[in-house]
Amino acid sequence: MTQSNANVIDSSMVPDTVVSVRDLFGIDLDLEVPAFSESSEHVPVVDEDYRFDQDTTLAILAGFAHNRRVMIQGYHGTGKSTHIEQVASRLNWPCIRVNLDSHISRIDLIGKDAIVLEDGKQVTAFREGILPWALQNPVALVFDEYDAGRPDVMFVIQRILEVEGKLTLLDQNKVIVPHSHFRLFSTTNTIGLGDTTGLYHGTQQINQGQMDRWSIVSTLNYLDHEAECEIVAGKVKEYASDDEGKRVISSMVSVADLTRKGFVNGDLSIVMSPRTVLTWAQNAEIFGNVGFAFKLTFLNKCDELERPIVAEYYQRCLGEDLGTATEGISLQSA
Repeated sequence: MTQSNANVIDSSMVPDTVVSVRDLFGIDLDLEVPAFSESSEHVPVVDEDYRFDQDTTLAILAGFAHNRRVMIQGYHGTGKSTHIEQVASRLNWPCIRVNLDSHISRIDLIGKDAIVLEDGKQVTAFREGILPWALQNPVALVFDEYDAGRPDVMFVIQRILEVEGKLTLLDQNKVIVPHSHFRLFSTTNTIGLGDTTGLYHGTQQINQGQMDRWSIVSTLNYLDHEAECEIVAGKVKEYASDDEGKRVISSMVSVADLTRKGFVNGDLSIVMSPRTVLTWAQNAEIFGNVGFAFKLTFLNKCDELERPIVAEYYQRCLGEDLGTATEGISLQSA
């Protein structure tokens, strides 16, 4: 995080209004949540077509309203990170995402000494990382792929998991007190027990002391069939314009449903997420062919031994053989 970016958010900002959960999210509760009346650069863009899961929405809102540490767990593509961002966007709450892949180190989070120019001379100065900066500002910090974080990184994060968790910068002899409206969230594919399915390589167990500090854990599953169809239709207007297009979208989602059942039963090692279905529909618009788009979007990602199973799913749902479904390809203009 550079100094220029840090200046974008005024650390003196606090929520200056409240919003009704009933009015904003359609949840039948007499609950109000603090919010900002104006947006800023770090507030996520509102997706009008986003479908909120009620339990997950309430968990996230509790995080914002009561400074709870909220972890969202679920399969990839269920919209965990997006869910947090879309709640933040409606509260006009600045939100920053950090992916805890294996390349993120303690130095990346905390900061490091760097050579800078001051009065035309090169001097060594400490540059704060994303964590000290976020702690001192009214932002929601989201750690993606939390269960893939390196041990040295996880112990740094553990220091701030307490609601009033202070961060000590030993190299600077400095103690950072969290901003009153700093919020912390995480998304994870597992529930801290490591990868028991073989799907999420690189994830690891999270020690119980750290898991206990996450005060709310919500599970986000895939949407039901009709809700997923509505999301795809909202993004791919061409298919939503007539009954035949809606039938095709429903068949696409049915293929995805079968891959998810196949994964649970051990027949497949890969599943179609809602994101994949949407990409498939968008590619079908581009190429003018549903079967060819399916091959490029999903089939080619599958293990060769599993492709006949996936092709059978396609035939059952779309009513045509995948081998002959790629005729009549025409690349559409942008």
